[in-house]
Amino acid sequence: MPSRIAFVTSTPLSVAGGSGTYVGINQLARALDDRNIRVEMQFPVWWSPSFTLKRILFNLVVAPRLRRGRYDWVVGFDLDGFHYGRAKTAPYVANIKGVIADELTNERGIVRGLLRVQAAFERLAVHRADVVVATSQYSRNRIGETYAIPADKIVIVPELIDLKAWAEALGGPAADQAEPPAILTVAHMYPRKNLGALMKAYAHLRDARVPFQGWVVGEGPCRNAWERLRDSLDLKDRVTLLGTIPRRDLVDRYRRAAIFCLPSRQEGFGIVFLEAMACGKPIIAARAAAVPETVADGETGLLVDPDDSQALARAMARLLADADLRRAMGEAGRRRVEQYRADQVAESFLARVHAVLDGLLEPHRLTARALDASLAPSEHHVSKAGVGGVR
Repeated sequence: MPSRIAFVTSTPLSVAGGSGTYVGINQLARALDDRNIRVEMQFPVWWSPSFTLKRILFNLVVAPRLRRGRYDWVVGFDLDGFHYGRAKTAPYVANIKGVIADELTNERGIVRGLLRVQAAFERLAVHRADVVVATSQYSRNRIGETYAIPADKIVIVPELIDLKAWAEALGGPAADQAEPPAILTVAHMYPRKNLGALMKAYAHLRDARVPFQGWVVGEGPCRNAWERLRDSLDLKDRVTLLGTIPRRDLVDRYRRAAIFCLPSRQEGFGIVFLEAMACGKPIIAARAAAVPETVADGETGLLVDPDDSQALARAMARLLADADLRRAMGEAGRRRVEQYRADQVAESFLARVHAVLDGLLEPHRLTARALDASLAPSEHHVSKAGVGGVR
């Protein structure tokens, strides 16, 4: 087992900038720290007008530092680490949070072109890596298909959630439910999040005279367009775009909402669904990409076609009209989310990567007993080192 790991990421180290990717990286680092493993975060500290250029330059600059670092493993997220992988001094793990070649299919114009450049470097990363980590079976398949990677090189380690922290944040007396009932959405506003369909579903719900209010948390490049769509549908008095809000306010919204809804067309996993389950909220989502692996249709939520805003509205109306069903799905979600506990997923990450590196077992045959037997504690520490400076 490793005692010192480098985490390499050009993703902004904040929820506002890094979205679910940042959350996943940060929580994994903390969970490894709890297992007494030193994690050093390597990230860029300089500003650039082009995020794509920044990512590429960062990887060129950070590679020599990684080679001097005497790490047991180097873990690069998404395309990060591709240049280090050309001449490795320690095992290189490509942890793919979002398959860029898959995500770009929802983009257009210059954004799509820039993502094609990033996808080319992500392809280099997974080919140069010793192990590739995917967050879902869907992502594993897409990595294999789009980047031509053999299946036995790819292991599945799902996203994780610090349930203890969420339980503490949610502690205290039960919050009063919003009135009229609130439907909460949390998303970085990329096209693939499909919030246009959400706005149209809200219009259908209003026309059916169902009492509701919509809360949308998050920022992103599509915010202005979706805000204009909301206004054109005459929903301004019912749907509020809250932007990025402090964590305590987000927890309060989760507590007071009746339903969580995010109709994404493409998700490599969907960390916000874990948050909703941890808060005991029933989920409405799209039957697309990795979402059915995370949200159990008919058990923890309802899944609909991502292009059917009327079906989305019907699912909302059904849950809003049935408090018992909401409660049952929320409780089922609380049970299901236990399998994504941070300590358990961190253990799986270590063991599955270790197994492939050491040729112990085929990744998909790794048993719980083998996971337990292959883990051992080591040195305790997490630090952040920015390339070009420390913060």
